Amino acid sequence: MFKTVEWKGSAVVMIDQRLLPGEEVYRRYTGYKEVAGAIKEMVVRGAPAIGVAAAMGVALGASKIKAKDYQTFRKEFDKVADLLASTRPTAVNLFWAIERMKKVAAENRALPIPELKERLIKEAKEIHRDDIEINRTIGKHGGRLLKDRSTVLTHCNAGALATAGYGTALGVIRGAIEAGKKIKVFADETRPFLQGSRLTAWELKKDKIDVTLITDNMAGYMMKKGLIDAVVVGADRIAANGDVANKIGTYSVAVLAREHKIPFYVAAPLSTIDLKIGHGDEIPIEERDTSEVTHVKGNRIAPRGIKVRNPAFDVTPNSLVTGIITERGVVRRPYSKGLKGLFRKG
Repeated sequence: MFKTVEWKGSAVVMIDQRLLPGEEVYRRYTGYKEVAGAIKEMVVRGAPAIGVAAAMGVALGASKIKAKDYQTFRKEFDKVADLLASTRPTAVNLFWAIERMKKVAAENRALPIPELKERLIKEAKEIHRDDIEINRTIGKHGGRLLKDRSTVLTHCNAGALATAGYGTALGVIRGAIEAGKKIKVFADETRPFLQGSRLTAWELKKDKIDVTLITDNMAGYMMKKGLIDAVVVGADRIAANGDVANKIGTYSVAVLAREHKIPFYVAAPLSTIDLKIGHGDEIPIEERDTSEVTHVKGNRIAPRGIKVRNPAFDVTPNSLVTGIITERGVVRRPYSKGLKGLFRKG
């Protein structure tokens, strides 16, 4: 079984998702700047996986700080955290993980520096383990929503490759299958980075799950033909009112699902919910390099000099969302009340 990201020895190891499905290559990073570069360049992607990678990057950077007192250590530690926080603006899990690491550093400031470094490494490993268990719980909750012998449409990749393991949206599919249900999947290719065709299809095929790849603009046709029973996607940030930021094209799928009376579910951990953001218009949307649109695998597919836009995400309004599946259960409308209630439990 492949591993998306892991702490190995004194390094962070990641599968290079840019090369899939053609090559299964693992990169070893020994410095936090390298980890930051890997996040920015999408060696690792997917909100939960970005969060785990960032936590490990913080721990890695902290382990190399030469300081004898906490004040000096903290000054350098904040530089490490700030660089990692600057890599991707939309995925809130990135900031959540970094803040969790900062909190651990502050709470253990009385420890000798070597012990503080070990405590930070331990925390990064715990974030990794927690993510896998959270995804399995999301899978159990979400799996109950899918009917036996149904076909699910996914967009982008919200599987093991987008998390520490198991997956959110694909975790729901895996959870349904583990419960004994027969589930088929239609995977949108997800232009322009092709996470659906390169990653989701690869993952599902590897798990021997029945998957059919379609281009993004085929989704409506498949729905009209009655071939789709439910849509399950992941999320990079969920606002307090239930508006959902996810890979570009998700909004279009949600509109199509509403038109065809197909349930549209979002699967995400609590770390993806940002109660500080009131609604989707406040979510920062990352604009990526235009070459992702004009080129495929280094080959130009558009005229030189053409104007290009490349927003990496869009926002689906809560009115189009049937339910948000979390590790603490499924939230339905009104989302403002339901999402806030999740954080009062336990």
